[in-house]
Amino acid sequence: MLRWIRRLLLAALGVLLAWQLWLLGHVLYWDFANPRETSFMRMRLAELRERDPKARLKHQWVPYERISVHLKRAVIVAEDDRFVDHEGFDWKAIQKALEQNLQQGRVVRGGSTISQQLAKNLFLSDARTPARKVQEAAITLMLEQAMTKRRILEIYLNVIEWGDGVFGAEAAARHYFGVGAAQLTPEQAARLAAMVPNPRFYDRNRGSGWLSRYSEIILQRMPRAQLP
Repeated sequence: MLRWIRRLLLAALGVLLAWQLWLLGHVLYWDFANPRETSFMRMRLAELRERDPKARLKHQWVPYERISVHLKRAVIVAEDDRFVDHEGFDWKAIQKALEQNLQQGRVVRGGSTISQQLAKNLFLSDARTPARKVQEAAITLMLEQAMTKRRILEIYLNVIEWGDGVFGAEAAARHYFGVGAAQLTPEQAARLAAMVPNPRFYDRNRGSGWLSRYSEIILQRMPRAQLP
């Protein structure tokens, strides 16, 4: 019996190691090649096709240079204002999030960095489980070691969800404002950044008062953003 238990444990460890190597291989490849799709894209497309078998995602890759500097600034101040300084995890933000969540008795704030969000979007789901958070942390370390901050931000801005079936800065800019990602104004960029925490909801509720107020706050903070 002990021999079989050891064999099962070794087999499980082997599978786990193989999975981590598969993830690392993709991270290394995506340092110079652009991801065509992500785990989140596949998940959302499957949901859309349950209602419409012909549904397609709105997504178009654009290089870093063709994304408005205003959007880069807005997303950094809204999602991860220490992005250029940390190594994947913002421990101060995590501590603040834990304190606020404990006070409220529920999850009202997250402390995830841009790198962590990218790890989740590329490979994982939106399930809130300890196993997923551990795997997210491992992928975050891979991203931070394999890629520059500029590359991480470039991929992030090209793959994150920005509406119902809308992914990436180019598709979002055209979906909401009828312009390319390079032409976004500071006000438009701030509004897109404000939508990131709940993009499908704000796609349906574009007149939200909270969205307008938060956009103004982001707009005021944008000049202090540090870009990679």
